[in-house]
Amino acid sequence: MKQTTILLAEDHTIVRKGIRTMLELDKSFLVIGEARDGHQAVSLARTHKPDVVLMDIAMPKLNGLEATRQLLKILPRAKVIILSAYNDDNYISKAVDNGAVGYLLKQSSVEDVCRAIREVLQGHTFFSHKIAVRLQHFNARRKSPDQPLATQAALLTSREVEVLQLVAEGSANKQIAAYLSISIKTVEKHRTSLMKKLNIHDTAGLTRYAISEGVIENSSQPTVAAKDVVITVK
Repeated sequence: MKQTTILLAEDHTIVRKGIRTMLELDKSFLVIGEARDGHQAVSLARTHKPDVVLMDIAMPKLNGLEATRQLLKILPRAKVIILSAYNDDNYISKAVDNGAVGYLLKQSSVEDVCRAIREVLQGHTFFSHKIAVRLQHFNARRKSPDQPLATQAALLTSREVEVLQLVAEGSANKQIAAYLSISIKTVEKHRTSLMKKLNIHDTAGLTRYAISEGVIENSSQPTVAAKDVVITVK
């Protein structure tokens, strides 16, 4: 029997290991890699070509939303399922817009996670009930003639989003250059482009914007303890 290959992207080690243990109870699943941030997820996907990626959103260096967009550009046949603590409209809509075909809350049961994997492999989408309801309401609002069809964030390139996240996380230009393997002048060019596109002219403003757009985690957002993550086993 051919096993379904799965890549896990989650920055909390204990949560990631718990999800892996859960999945490996099903012999039809094979976890072929674990990523602790979005960059590593993209790199491992390029190397291992998983069938399914379980992607957290709030990860350092590169968040799961942008990682999903980059990953699907290089591996368009992969199925990305978001597994997150966040259920607000901004995260859900961006995940779908970036190509995710499933979205589960971390409180989901083992059965729901396994079912989601099987459903997306059949070409379907799979959302937690609460997520499906919120997505339906959000799409209805977005179709309203009074609602703008695109945000400023949609104008940013993948590299600009990477730089934005690193700036918002407090990295200096030299650190960003080293992490992304680009020159400091190139980092400065991206920062200038960001500020021009967003009409924001200081780091504090970029940080506030990154939080509002879900590029980095808002400290006021709820966190999920490891004991609460996919533990419902029947």
